[in-house]
Amino acid sequence: MRDRVVALAERIRELEADLEQELESRRKLFSYNMEQRKIGFARDIERQHKALKQKLVLYIAGARPLVVLTAPIIYSGLVPFILLDLFLTLYQVTCFPIYRIKAVKRADYIAFDRKYLSYLNGLEKLNCMYCSYGNGLLAYAVEVAAQTEKYWCPIKHAKRMPGVHRHYPEFLEYGDAEGYRQKQELSHHDSK
Repeated sequence: MRDRVVALAERIRELEADLEQELESRRKLFSYNMEQRKIGFARDIERQHKALKQKLVLYIAGARPLVVLTAPIIYSGLVPFILLDLFLTLYQVTCFPIYRIKAVKRADYIAFDRKYLSYLNGLEKLNCMYCSYGNGLLAYAVEVAAQTEKYWCPIKHAKRMPGVHRHYPEFLEYGDAEGYRQKQELSHHDSK
């Protein structure tokens, strides 16, 4: 049964790779290129983008009052995000070398590339930066936690869990005591 689960997980990874290829081919429709992390569009596309940019004054004037009033609540999330970011850095630098876990690259999860979209005004770019940071940071945190769980307790839950991380299919089945002990012996043997 475990072999079938692993095979299905591998098939999902293959489908994700196929999806990524399809998305990449669609990206080419918008004529952008990346050179040394800088993104550029063809001149005619850039002109079209600039023509579609909404002026900041009109953007703010068109916003519903309750949306404007809730902005401080949304942006107050920046404080816990920054604290989480600092904690994750400290946690990885301190613990991962001891556990012999390869560090998760923060830059793989957080991207600030929407600033190159000339159809966004300054406030829209700021909003995009905030969302990129928040969602990227949380994805990064999930991977750090997943690596930790993979090291300490790679056992599936009895309850089906939605939105599990990418390592979860490799975990031992709930109740597989022998498998757990074997894995612990290998893990402790490797760490000596």
